[in-house]
Amino acid sequence: MLKFGTDGVRGEFGTELTTSYVAALARAAAKVLQCKLVVIGRDTRESGPALEAAIYQSLSSLGIEVHLMGVAPTPAIAFAAVSSEAVSFAITASHNPYTDNGVKIFGRGGRKLTDEQESRIETELELELSGDVNRALDHQQSEAGSKSFAVSHPEYLERYCSALVADMPKSALAKLHIALDCANGAMSEVASAVFTGLGAKVSVIHNSPNGKNINHHCGATEPSELKAFVKKIKADLGVAFDGDGDRLIAVDDSGSIVDGDHLIAISAQDMKRNGTLRNNKVAVTVMTNIGFHQAMKQSEIEVVTTPVGDRSVLIAIQENDLSLGGEQSGHIIYHDVATTGDGLLAAIRLSALIANSSQVFSQLASNAMTSFPQVLKNIRVAKLAENVAQIFATEIAAAEKILGDNGRVLVRSSGTEPVVRVMVEAQENHIAVSVATTLVTAITARLG
Repeated sequence: MLKFGTDGVRGEFGTELTTSYVAALARAAAKVLQCKLVVIGRDTRESGPALEAAIYQSLSSLGIEVHLMGVAPTPAIAFAAVSSEAVSFAITASHNPYTDNGVKIFGRGGRKLTDEQESRIETELELELSGDVNRALDHQQSEAGSKSFAVSHPEYLERYCSALVADMPKSALAKLHIALDCANGAMSEVASAVFTGLGAKVSVIHNSPNGKNINHHCGATEPSELKAFVKKIKADLGVAFDGDGDRLIAVDDSGSIVDGDHLIAISAQDMKRNGTLRNNKVAVTVMTNIGFHQAMKQSEIEVVTTPVGDRSVLIAIQENDLSLGGEQSGHIIYHDVATTGDGLLAAIRLSALIANSSQVFSQLASNAMTSFPQVLKNIRVAKLAENVAQIFATEIAAAEKILGDNGRVLVRSSGTEPVVRVMVEAQENHIAVSVATTLVTAITARLG
């Protein structure tokens, strides 16, 4: 049985993740969360409509009112739970290929589920699945007919877009030429319309989803085409979203990548200047570059460090009453508006900052922080070990001895796939590469 990972449940459609599985998951979640109203949205994968229909039928059979958003970014689906006091389901596998899909669940108020809620849902899900054979057959027979009675609710997406640009004049971004890479995903229609509405000149690539091309050689995980596009059209900045739109990677006016660390640094320093950085703190994860910490120290901003995952960042934001946090991967949470990472909101805030600055984007990024060379390695393993850092404690200690105070090592298991992730930072790139290579060799020999 698929279980919750760091960001919902996720698996290959038709094998691990089936319509009967998500129907049972929806029933289990509805019972635990005591749902009365559920809002469902999805990204552009070809399996999305079938999973949407399965959840709709499953919840409707329990007498629960269900509203469909259709294709929508995950942060918009989370916002639906904020604006309506509903529970919302996002059908997405984020940056994964189209053959995968998944479900993220947001409780009332748009919050991701707690560990305790996920555990209770998994317990209920096991009970649902144990008696699900007949239900699955009934579901397959009735799915097409039940879906025809569903009503689309575009007002949720409209409310979300309005909230992002509240108090911004229609000419706010009139100075800018913005390039967008929508990853053939959930941002394909929304992002361009929002930026055009703020007066920007907008040029877009990868905004023609066909069900199979989501994240395919495009978007936040593969921004090389956007880099070339920005230089070709001489844009002021470029923004690449991932498939479900909850994160972004930026490209500056010179065509260079600007990662989440730099974007958070730029925002934190700007928010400190204008008095909106609550409690003078920012929340980031263990993956955040040492250079970020040095920049925040120089700016006299305190850093709260969390485990990997935007849910961990959100918990830190709530516990410390913060207004900003995020990840190097581009999940950025502006807590005055959002309850989860939001690529579009982050792109709007970044664009407004650039529009109001005397510096071009490349200058803002280089002045905000200087990154240490960082080497990231993903090692696919035969079996995932949760205590991987303990297993390789001797090798990690040896690496840390080489780096001393001028670098660091992080070895962890992926929360969503059988992969061990290795991160090494050092003052010089060749040292980081050497240390990372030694660790990868050891991990592959034992777990590969």
